[in-house]
Amino acid sequence: MAAAPTAPPTMRAVQYDAYGGGAAGLKHVEVPVPSPKKNELLLKLEAAAINPVDWKLQQGLLRPLLPRKFPFIPVTDVAGVVVAVGSGVTGFQAGDHVVAMLNSLYGGGLAEYAVASESLTVKRPPEVSAAEGAGLPVAAGTALQALRAIGAKFDGTGKPLNVLITAASGGVGLYAVQLARLAGLHITATCGARNMELVRSLGADEVLDYRTPEGASLKSPSGKKYDYVIHCTVGISWSTFEPVLSESGKVMDLTPHFAAILKSTLHRVTFARKQLVPLLLSPNKADLEFLVGLLRDGKMKSLIDSRFPLSDVMKAWEKSIEGHATGKIIVEM
Repeated sequence: MAAAPTAPPTMRAVQYDAYGGGAAGLKHVEVPVPSPKKNELLLKLEAAAINPVDWKLQQGLLRPLLPRKFPFIPVTDVAGVVVAVGSGVTGFQAGDHVVAMLNSLYGGGLAEYAVASESLTVKRPPEVSAAEGAGLPVAAGTALQALRAIGAKFDGTGKPLNVLITAASGGVGLYAVQLARLAGLHITATCGARNMELVRSLGADEVLDYRTPEGASLKSPSGKKYDYVIHCTVGISWSTFEPVLSESGKVMDLTPHFAAILKSTLHRVTFARKQLVPLLLSPNKADLEFLVGLLRDGKMKSLIDSRFPLSDVMKAWEKSIEGHATGKIIVEM
């Protein structure tokens, strides 16, 4: 094994100082390298993945809860090498290659070094590149939890459910299609015309171009009703979903907004059989280990839309905001 890197006193990082501003609000700075506290690891970062939630926080999505304070170094999904460990850490040592999800309260991913909790860090085997691993925590983690929430099993014991996956060529959707295939589900997927063959190759049984009348209606070409929808985008009304659901069909909303939460509450209190169900990621180490294992074994892959050096992070940020990436947008350190 090569010698573990040692950390300098300062590092390059990218931060923003206030809500709003988009890519132009990001600033390149030189800041002190953080120190790991109890149960924490200091990582020399190799790659970070930008998720829509990162720039939505900058826009004020969870204002005033997040960010906790300014200036703020955004992004949570990273891969790198352990440089040092804090007290209480038993599962890692300097030189280990890892994938981690940083604490959402403090971010830190757009930097040369970051501190990660041991509880949300897993070892990265040589079969999984830093970029592939960094793509996993939020996007693949959300897809996995949504599928488990509908009863999908990955050991061959699950029911043959009929599912619809919207925005199937996006960051979450591409993982959701692959995981649904591994669970033996019948998959209808929506995406743009240019990505239909890709989505089909990953396991979708039926693919709809969302820009066509047929795609906009969400109706399965085979006439099947959906037991569940893994809803990975916004802008589709309940009145569009309701006719294509089975008698007790559910829409798992992975990007819930206030109106969706109200609709979900109404469905629950009226005991509606068809329901909208908001779902937010609950990060945990076991899921991340499972997902890294799927990459290692070649059962799933991280599709990477584009890679940018840290010096070009504004372009990566803008590309994510534009919303037409096929797979993950990666920043490499």
